[in-house]
Amino acid sequence: MYRSFDCAADFIDAAREMAVTGRPALARLLAEEAADRTPDADAAARILAAFPGPSPRQEG
Repeated sequence: MYRSFDCAADFIDAAREMAVTGRPALARLLAEEAADRTPDADAAARILAAFPGPSPRQEG
């Protein structure tokens, strides 16, 4: 099934699904993307707090 990621809520839903299925690193990546798409800094912080752990992103 094709899944569309148009807004932060789509990424949060996917992050929850990954967390439930035992993929915490992928859940964290999706949560970080959701937080990046959230204009409210407090809401972004709450999103990241719901999916704790180190960031697996490789910035550079």
